[in-house]
Amino acid sequence: MWQRVQTIFLAVAIACLVAMIFFPVWEAKAEATRLTLYPLYYRVQLGESISEIYFPYSLIAMLGLAAATVAMISIQKFENRMLQLKLGALNSLLMASCGFAAAYFSIKLARSNQSPGDFGLALYLPFAAMICNAIANRLIKRDENLVKDSDRLR
Repeated sequence: MWQRVQTIFLAVAIACLVAMIFFPVWEAKAEATRLTLYPLYYRVQLGESISEIYFPYSLIAMLGLAAATVAMISIQKFENRMLQLKLGALNSLLMASCGFAAAYFSIKLARSNQSPGDFGLALYLPFAAMICNAIANRLIKRDENLVKDSDRLR
């Protein structure tokens, strides 16, 4: 299972999606105010007081963890390449939803607070995971074609 290259790319995609939870998506700093959007919550820090809002921002983390779970299941289904391809397509959809939800929430917060802020690493990690997933799907398809060609020669 681990000797296949697509497994390594899927493992990197899982690592990107799990690491995304620990980094900020968007951050804005003013004099006494610090606004930070994490995949699990939105934190508003006014001086010494801190408030955290979980809903709807936790949707980013839920989509990311769902994509990581689908990638883990896809690694375990290495004997059934057609199922792996279908799981890869579902995973691409989940990763794209995660990335676009993160972008939507960060742009919405930037507009509502009239501060552009800075985008964090968590905004880019789902898209890096999508690239790894696409490469893994291409390699899985290549393996499937190789098996079909060898069956045809028999």
